[in-house]
Amino acid sequence: MESIPTEPIGSIPRSPALIEARKAFLAGQLGQAQFDALCTEAIRDTIERFEATGSPVITDGEQGKFHNFANYTVDGLSQTRAGGFVLQFADGHGRPFPLLTSGPFRYTVHADRFLEAALRYARRPVKQAVIAPSFQSLFYPPDELPGYPRERFIEDVLDAHETEVRNCLLRGAYKVQVDFTEGRLAVKLDPSGDLLRNFIHLNNLALARFSPEERQRIGIHTCPGGDCDSTHSADVDYAELLPMLFELQAGNFYMELAREPDRPRVLRIVRDLLKPHQRVFVGVIDPLDPRVESPEEVRDRVLEAAEFIPIAQLGTTDDCGFAPFSDDVSTTRDTAFAKIQARVEGTALAAKALGLGRG
Repeated sequence: MESIPTEPIGSIPRSPALIEARKAFLAGQLGQAQFDALCTEAIRDTIERFEATGSPVITDGEQGKFHNFANYTVDGLSQTRAGGFVLQFADGHGRPFPLLTSGPFRYTVHADRFLEAALRYARRPVKQAVIAPSFQSLFYPPDELPGYPRERFIEDVLDAHETEVRNCLLRGAYKVQVDFTEGRLAVKLDPSGDLLRNFIHLNNLALARFSPEERQRIGIHTCPGGDCDSTHSADVDYAELLPMLFELQAGNFYMELAREPDRPRVLRIVRDLLKPHQRVFVGVIDPLDPRVESPEEVRDRVLEAAEFIPIAQLGTTDDCGFAPFSDDVSTTRDTAFAKIQARVEGTALAAKALGLGRG
């Protein structure tokens, strides 16, 4: 009998050496070739340590995403300026994003480049995280750009996103995970739900470009953010997001859950919304908690989820990446990998308790 699948979300904290190298590169004190070499070594080390946890699916830890999980697509793009959307976190700090100044919109970096680098070292299946079209729609300014209407921009975003995801699938990604952290935040920014509906519609336009078989290898990640041990929308009731979230035409959903104060309530909602072709990977590890969960604690969280979710549609994951922003040092690499190992071992314990085979 099939076991319970377990997958990571994506990011792993960068080493202090890589963080310092990034600062030196930005200051012009380190050349491109030197920085690239250090980044390549970080990817190799991350994959080696990831595989040592026993994780059946790994990532490159997003070591190559220079700034963060979201704006790698516009790194170095000359047609941007400061003053865009600011992702505000509960502890008061914010993460600013750029604004587009003219068209056409084109990616400067596609995520299949990161995947290709990871596959050189990986001996296990590699999943690749990409940013959702809905987040990229925030790069367009409030006022229409002369000669480049928003409608044309959206088509360019969809074209670029499709190319990126399709290339990842063709290059051998085990799964492509679409990061949709702005989903829960949309409810906070616009309680009417209109912004969330627009985001869901845009992301479904992208998903509609793939076959049903391809969509079984595509997943949606939702969380209330995670940066410097703070969140941006954990105060938003999950019940306001989930009915629309599960309207997304993807085969997999990766949900923050370990940190939720009332997990059974959320699981009941998921049970009532989950469609037969969908699998939900529930978060059983809290990256914002400095304590490393025990395998037994993870096991109990999985068994709790199994009371509501059919086993054939259940998986486990981490609530969020461990460092979606490249300069976040709130969690160490050692802690991140220890938590991942606890997830793997705890999921296996739950599978055994449920009488399932080994994954």
